[in-house]
Amino acid sequence: MPIYEYQCVQCGEKFEVRQAMGEDGSKLNCPKCRVGNPRKLFSSFFSSSSSEIPEMTCPTCNSGVCNLPY
Repeated sequence: MPIYEYQCVQCGEKFEVRQAMGEDGSKLNCPKCRVGNPRKLFSSFFSSSSSEIPEMTCPTCNSGVCNLPY
């Protein structure tokens, strides 16, 4: 099940919920103030202020030539 992030329209509390794909969150309540129908937030797995991807190095040898997965 994916994890979705929501924000309460009343108090602004952000919270995460595991729910099946296709569920809209209309039956959810804020865990802080109990107001219903929170707003679904757009979350990203990775974000960066730069368009460059940082260079990856090996955590074991710090050279990246040992072919170990990062």
